[in-house]
Amino acid sequence: MKLRASASAAVLAAASVLVLGGQAFAAGPVPQPQTATAENRAAAHEAAAAPDTLATLSRFFAREGKVSLTAAQPRIEGEAIPVSHLSPDFVAGKAGAPVARLEFLASRAVSSDGQQAALWTARTEAGWQVVNIATGDDEFRYARLGAAKLPGGTVFREPQIDGWYVTQGDRVLPLDEDAVRAVGDRGTTVAGYRARVTKAYGDKLPGSAYADGGRAGGFESPGGESGGSPVAVTAGALALGAAGGVVLLLRRRSAAGA
Repeated sequence: MKLRASASAAVLAAASVLVLGGQAFAAGPVPQPQTATAENRAAAHEAAAAPDTLATLSRFFAREGKVSLTAAQPRIEGEAIPVSHLSPDFVAGKAGAPVARLEFLASRAVSSDGQQAALWTARTEAGWQVVNIATGDDEFRYARLGAAKLPGGTVFREPQIDGWYVTQGDRVLPLDEDAVRAVGDRGTTVAGYRARVTKAYGDKLPGSAYADGGRAGGFESPGGESGGSPVAVTAGALALGAAGGVVLLLRRRSAAGA
């Protein structure tokens, strides 16, 4: 299982609030855009490069003593990229629903000692804001792999198993070992993938007894105990909670590493 730590308690306050430079920003339940327009990318980049965000990044990169707070000197590299997740509408069998939908935009942050992190930026009632910081470069790496495997396809993540895929036309192809275990190394058809995820998650969609019980994607909701796999964080992700709301959780890819 891939290890990946999110912002620690020193960086993130209680679920649903991100602390940046001493200011607490509530993330309102605002639906995310369907596409990452140039305007959205620019707004996401501006939020990622804001002084308060960079100050938070310094604390994030210094949290394990790898670099001092003053020496971290984080910077944002490149433009924000769209990150899509498996769509609940697709799981539910809604006519015309795409396999994946846009969840957030990711900006690459790099510290002076080479550490990398992804800033997840979503649209909230207060505008575009950073709602999570996660170590590593998964979002950018799988975007590259997907573009090479299916040029023009949509790269997306299935949060419950931390599987990354690329889809185009009638094909869904795996991009990592978790996805290979789910659909095989040659992938599957869109219909075949729908059958798999409907069987796995169809009874856990918003409004189900499972979701109403406070569980999300196989894990307890904020404040509860979570297992070793990733918990979906962001607006309407297939954490199978209330659709369209930004949910902030302290997330890790495994029981270790955060």
